[in-house]
Amino acid sequence: MTGKIGERKKSRGFLLFILMIALGVVAFAVVLTYTKKFVYGTGIVSKKYGDALKIAMQFFDVQKSGKLENNKIIWRGDSALNDGNEEGVDLSKGMYDAGDHMKFGFPMAFTATVLSWAILEYGDQMEVVDQLQPAKESLKWITDYLVNAHPTSNELYIQVGDPVKDHKCWDRPEDMTEKRPIKKVNPSAPGSDVAAETAAAMASASLVFKSSNLKYSKLLLSHAEDLFSFANENRGSYSESIPEVEDYYNSTGFGDELLWAASWLYYASKDRKYLEFVTGEDGEKFANWETPTWFSWDDKLPGTHVLLSRLSFFGPEVVAETENMDMYRKSAEAVMCSLLPDSSSATSSRTKGGLIWVSKWHSLQQPVASAFLAVLFSDYMISSDTSKLECNSDSFLPSDLRMFAMSQADYVLGDNPMKMSYLVGYGNKYPQYVHHRGASIPANVKTGCKDGYKWLESKEPNPNVATGALVGGPSKADNYIDSRNNSMQGEPSTYNTAVLVGLLSGLVSVSSVPKSFK
Repeated sequence: MTGKIGERKKSRGFLLFILMIALGVVAFAVVLTYTKKFVYGTGIVSKKYGDALKIAMQFFDVQKSGKLENNKIIWRGDSALNDGNEEGVDLSKGMYDAGDHMKFGFPMAFTATVLSWAILEYGDQMEVVDQLQPAKESLKWITDYLVNAHPTSNELYIQVGDPVKDHKCWDRPEDMTEKRPIKKVNPSAPGSDVAAETAAAMASASLVFKSSNLKYSKLLLSHAEDLFSFANENRGSYSESIPEVEDYYNSTGFGDELLWAASWLYYASKDRKYLEFVTGEDGEKFANWETPTWFSWDDKLPGTHVLLSRLSFFGPEVVAETENMDMYRKSAEAVMCSLLPDSSSATSSRTKGGLIWVSKWHSLQQPVASAFLAVLFSDYMISSDTSKLECNSDSFLPSDLRMFAMSQADYVLGDNPMKMSYLVGYGNKYPQYVHHRGASIPANVKTGCKDGYKWLESKEPNPNVATGALVGGPSKADNYIDSRNNSMQGEPSTYNTAVLVGLLSGLVSVSSVPKSFK
């Protein structure tokens, strides 16, 4: 009997062993399915960053204007259906830039350019967490608007709504009754900055849609080429042509946008005239080589340096050796060295909690945008087998750049002195009083321009969650006051969401980036 009992125990043990192996195989298959081809280093998919990306992407749906298709936000509906009608253009689509109902073309185009860049570099990683198609849909919602905003080669509509009147109202976008005038730039009222940024958006998006919608891709590229010519041949700042934008999205110069647009047009068209533009006299005039600045909706130079450094890492030899091309790589390296906290040239502009600090308004914009550039550059190094980054006498690994990028992302997601997430909808603690009209007013309440102010002043949390909103951010002391009237810290924006989407997409997994945009 003892022998038979022992045999049964061995049999059960063997069956248990087989069961454990089977479960292990199933678990591995699940992980493999989820991670797909991402096997570089320890590059399994990060659930934290994947989940955060899914949440961040939803804010684009929150901000959509026009007749909504497949609406995923239950408290949003159709709005601004007549935008542009008085001048015979359909400007109903696009996105509201922040918590109000204005459509400003300058930051909206930047949103599209950054979203395109994220898709081109990290589309595979977006797809792993089912966010590639939503990203493309959000991008096209903007580019459809931009196409309509460019009815002739030398004419671009750059604003919908009167910001003074708009900011005197507190109502839902679905209930707007105030007039919504539109503004445009043309040869007599130039706007090289906004026209060139729109060209960058069109050119980068043309690459995104090239494989799936060639006709649309060609349309976007045609608009981009026309807009660049208009911007370059009629040089001037839109802030000077339309002074009322100075209080909202004042441009500090157009040279950076011209270089940014020409860079994207080179990638999209392969026309060497754009390469000659960025490396020739205009590059020498506007590129501000090896002097790091902060990437934002107003300053495209750091983004241009990193984008063109791709040609040094991966480009054909004849391109990589083009005169002055190495200056963009060196400038990108200078940007990276300024970000790494242990570099001798590191910026001291940081909070005690470790967040890059530049501005009290939308304080998260520059750190998140910088982190996006850092993860890109890190992946360029990995994909080109570049082992180290030299910062004066110091040298750093690609992993050092990635760690910096993760530190800024983690701060946003809750690893900060406030122990709260600044991404609405992520984690257990996030802002409840976001400065956002639509989120603050119950969907079943109809308000006019003025009577909606009771919802602004309400002591109750927002009845609607602006899921995916990245609020303005903390103070230099790492503090945050969660108040609906605190627009400086509590107002979200689409362009900040765009750089966050780029950053999170890059952190979903450790993998290589494509060596060319096809």
